[in-house]
Amino acid sequence: MKLLIVEDEPSLNKNIVDYLVGRGYLCESVNNFQDAVEKTECYEYDCIILDIMLPGGSGLRLLQQLKANRKSDGVIIISARNELDDKIAGIELGADDYLTKPFHLPELGARIAAIIRRKSLQGNNQLFFEDILIDIPAKTVSINNQPLQLTPKEYDMLLYFIINKNRVLSKSSIAEHLWGDDMDLADNHDFLYTHVKNLRKKVLLAGGGDYIQSIYGIGYKFSQA
Repeated sequence: MKLLIVEDEPSLNKNIVDYLVGRGYLCESVNNFQDAVEKTECYEYDCIILDIMLPGGSGLRLLQQLKANRKSDGVIIISARNELDDKIAGIELGADDYLTKPFHLPELGARIAAIIRRKSLQGNNQLFFEDILIDIPAKTVSINNQPLQLTPKEYDMLLYFIINKNRVLSKSSIAEHLWGDDMDLADNHDFLYTHVKNLRKKVLLAGGGDYIQSIYGIGYKFSQA
């Protein structure tokens, strides 16, 4: 799962990123309004942690732009301002949640997980596809009730595939979602092929179906065998 942290206070930005990376998220961070605009216009995120007071503009203005562009990224507003009007404005503009500084990082983590469950997983803690079961909080996978050992990237890839089942996903979109926007600089996606091959092999050896279809010249599709 991919997050964007928009926070101008360096130590808080770093603390949030370090904590969420430790929880298994892919995190990108910016510290001003313009960089946040560029990120959100170019990329999709499972959740954005958004400060209201930013150099160069307001987080509420950014939120307004997100909704005007019909972006579906989850948004949690964080702000030292605890005025009711700010909370109401944020929620009315489409924010999913609001946290007042200072806050505990585990609470932020819990709220992020809740938004992702609601938006991407239809509120479920478990995700099923044919003979595959993913336990989201535990980050475990089983096939026909037998544990499947995956690397963190293989787990993230399988989760991304199942969330987007029956959709053709480009190689670049998969790479960018799992490795971040640095993948824009990659000359090719050979590394992605290796990860897909290893994931397919593990699923098949565990008795699962051959669900990963290669779509020539485009990418992959995860669907019933």
